[in-house]
Amino acid sequence: MCGILAVHGLEKPSQDRARFIAQSKKLRHRGPDWSGCYVGQKSILVHERLAIVGVDTGAQPLVSEDGKVILAVNGEIYNHIALRESVGPDVKFKTHSDCEVIIPLYRKHDTELCNLLDGMFSFVLLDESVTPPRIIAARDPIGITTLYQGWSSQRPGAVFFASELKALVDDCDKIISFPPGHFFDSRTDTTTRYYKPSWWNGDLDGPEATIPDSPANLTLIRETLEAAVRKRLMSEVPYGVLLSGGLDSSLIASIAARETEKVAQAQYELRKRKLQEISSGPPSPSSTGLVTEEATLASWPQLHSFSIGLENSPDLLAARKAAHYLGTVHHEYVFTVQEGLDALPEVIYHLETYDVTTVRASTPMYLLSRKIKAMGVKMVLSGEGSDEILGGYLYFHAAPDARSFHQECVKRVKNLHTADCLRANKSTMAWGLEARVPFLDKAFLEVAMNIDAKEKQFSKGSQQTFDEDGHPKMEKYILRKAFDCAPGGKPFLPKSILWRQKEQFSDGVGYSWIDGMKELSAEAISDEAFAKRAERWPEDTPDTKEGYFIRQIFDDLFPSKTAAETAVRWIPRGDWGCSSDPSGRSVSIHNAAYTATDE
Repeated sequence: MCGILAVHGLEKPSQDRARFIAQSKKLRHRGPDWSGCYVGQKSILVHERLAIVGVDTGAQPLVSEDGKVILAVNGEIYNHIALRESVGPDVKFKTHSDCEVIIPLYRKHDTELCNLLDGMFSFVLLDESVTPPRIIAARDPIGITTLYQGWSSQRPGAVFFASELKALVDDCDKIISFPPGHFFDSRTDTTTRYYKPSWWNGDLDGPEATIPDSPANLTLIRETLEAAVRKRLMSEVPYGVLLSGGLDSSLIASIAARETEKVAQAQYELRKRKLQEISSGPPSPSSTGLVTEEATLASWPQLHSFSIGLENSPDLLAARKAAHYLGTVHHEYVFTVQEGLDALPEVIYHLETYDVTTVRASTPMYLLSRKIKAMGVKMVLSGEGSDEILGGYLYFHAAPDARSFHQECVKRVKNLHTADCLRANKSTMAWGLEARVPFLDKAFLEVAMNIDAKEKQFSKGSQQTFDEDGHPKMEKYILRKAFDCAPGGKPFLPKSILWRQKEQFSDGVGYSWIDGMKELSAEAISDEAFAKRAERWPEDTPDTKEGYFIRQIFDDLFPSKTAAETAVRWIPRGDWGCSSDPSGRSVSIHNAAYTATDE
């Protein structure tokens, strides 16, 4: 992924070039590899590049062969090879970038191109072949990538776009988080939804509600997720997996390890054939190099996994077990509560939100991302999205019926861009590390979101039920079962990991982390100040000292009202008897775990 900044509707854009390049520098952590700028008739597009695919030739903004269409993209298009073939042999590509195909797709399909893209993306496309010049901006279906849109009363008629809020706050007095699954068209000055999956209206109460009744197809669940991981291994640079030892990250790691081994085996067989050809013929000048290669044939590529936590935290111990089972090259990092607390202002600066849940979970992820990037890794797979899709958060056990359960799933998926997607994107991109999320694959969403919610519901404690194999009907049961019953060969995961109880990420890194944040907040915020919190923030008033403390840091960094209006708080459903504290420990059934047998 990268960082983009675009402004359209300027009177004299050449005079603003230096200013907007300077604003774009605030995004350079997202794209440390190269910077590019295009100045058009009424527009400026600036790009900060993180090179993952088309490393040598994919500098942006990309410009069409006739120089009339200019494109700046943040993201990855996984089906770019098939799309290149679909536009026909007459199209000449200038780079190996996966994003360049958007230009001929635009010329062939106009804004319909968005539905053809399989990937995570935010882009701004400028068409200067028409009068007046036209700009189109779009964001991926769920909002895995971040994008903001702004307007300035000092520049009437101009519209701004940027990957992060910080690049717009100095110029715009109105800013919104650009809605996922939409495109903006300057020709009509409208924003239109293009992503309309079959399950989208599942959160409605009226007759338009889409409430699925399809039984869970375990084979389809497994194969669709495997395909989602496989396509996300598209990379020309070192990659790895974030491994917490929980179900979601461990499954992604297991699939990725299998796929990496397949590639390694294929490479080994190819090199072996080359060596055999050499040994059967006369020596050649290239023999020496290939003999050297033979000496390293045993060094097959292995998947690298990364975990973080406080000393002896649940996640570190579980991740260590999962990594040993999967055979990954595992790296674990121990942080202290003080190191996390020291990083809070930086974390909030990069997150651009004051949501307590997001800040809690992002801090260890932010610290880990720095370690990973220091090793030369530029891309990781992560497990975000599963809990929203399958109702995996522990508070879901209180859903009164299947319909309510499904409605809550849809609401959570629709709001992923305000919470987990924002966290995964900004915590990693703060250090120029790209996170890919297979659970949010469009095909997997279509399968998993259309399953009858009765098969997703679960129980705990005295209400716990078990299947015919003795497995508990716990949270995300159908996902666990799909990979437990996989045919033949080595199981995907040991039972103790596959059937491990859900932990919120901020809990799993060590309960002392959350306690440390609460203690710091209690010391920093007086009772008198907290009592007057509604006077300071009459809207979205913090309900804890921790929330007050985080909001105070946010306001110091982003003092404008429009900046605060882009933040959304993640709060469990109060009408299900849930605590407003997002920690899993606040859910009554948290301790109703069971003992699993290692296999």
